[in-house]
Amino acid sequence: MALEQRCWEDVSEGDEVPAIEFPLSVYRLVMEAGANRDFNSIHHNTEYAKATGAPEMYANNFFLQGMWERTVREYIGLAGTFKSLKGFRMKIFNTVGDTVITKGVVKRKWLKGSEALVELEMWCENSKGVSVGPGSVVVTLPSKRE
Repeated sequence: MALEQRCWEDVSEGDEVPAIEFPLSVYRLVMEAGANRDFNSIHHNTEYAKATGAPEMYANNFFLQGMWERTVREYIGLAGTFKSLKGFRMKIFNTVGDTVITKGVVKRKWLKGSEALVELEMWCENSKGVSVGPGSVVVTLPSKRE
């Protein structure tokens, strides 16, 4: 998949970051747990997760941050860089069988020295509401003035 390269001049405050859907299957949760070596059974075993008070096995922090990263990366392109991530807070479980939708909006853009900066407000939603965030991701974008 080729990513479109977005430049700072192409972005306006209020622009939407295109949403991406992440269906949470047992397979996906197991593969993700193995990939980041988070073998805690709450993330891939229903009975264990329920015994801890969770409604079902659920996505972990690394997986959800990865969803934000993919969504932002597809928006900014390969020449953009991540400067910071703040306000990433899990509010409700993202459980197997549900679909997480990662969304965002451009909050502000500014120039600082030679950097062309953009702040994105990001969040995740599932069938129960906002599950993660909202938080802030600050990125740099290439500028057409260079």
